[in-house]
Amino acid sequence: MENSVKTDLSRSGLLTIIINRPEKRNAINFEVMDGLELALELAEQDSSIKAVMIRGEGNQAFCAGGDLKEFHVLKTADDALVMLSRMGSILYRLLTFHKPTIANINGTAVGGGCEIAAACDIRLADRTAKLGFVQGNQGITTGWGGASILYEKLPVRAAFELLLGADVHTAEKAKELGFIDYIISENQDEGWDSLQSRLLSKEAPVLMAYKNLLVKKWEASGLLARINEEIKECSRLWETDVHFDAVKRFMDKK
Repeated sequence: MENSVKTDLSRSGLLTIIINRPEKRNAINFEVMDGLELALELAEQDSSIKAVMIRGEGNQAFCAGGDLKEFHVLKTADDALVMLSRMGSILYRLLTFHKPTIANINGTAVGGGCEIAAACDIRLADRTAKLGFVQGNQGITTGWGGASILYEKLPVRAAFELLLGADVHTAEKAKELGFIDYIISENQDEGWDSLQSRLLSKEAPVLMAYKNLLVKKWEASGLLARINEEIKECSRLWETDVHFDAVKRFMDKK
């Protein structure tokens, strides 16, 4: 397993995948992509695993999206498309994974971090977490399939507010919009512990059967084709001056 991604398997059958770049707010780079692919392969092959949870290392960030410093050596639409398509494939694999998936948003989740969370079946967030699909502020769209996934899972009004507003929201606001299912705090988990216990008490084939019904619905709706079109649109916007100027302003602030 790559150092940038760790895994932990509980006795109850929950595999936790940990994005391990706390010094970069757990931002995604190519090494993380390698690690996520290996972790999902492990989860597919191990019959003792009943569900998969993703979180970030530490308590500051779930995932800050793509690593701008690493990815902005990509200057053309074609170069960007290679990176975007690879991560989009990982998210589609996560979305259609044959066992339940959970995003444990244990800190800030922005940009692609929210896209990863969107691909999971269940999303829980620390009460202090901040979340936002901020790509619109950078002159691009979601580039890993997040918008297509949101439109599949949320009412259009809620998806529009998350995507078009490009704001960073509190966990409570994200729950109001239907993006967050459970809010976790020191003294209250809003029922998540109970659901987790009941979920992991079931046999894996039962969980897989129900998840596969959902996956078949998405396959029949042509979701993958829509995700691929979304990724291509982002790659076209990637090479524009508007995008590079926005990134430069962001980097200059750091």
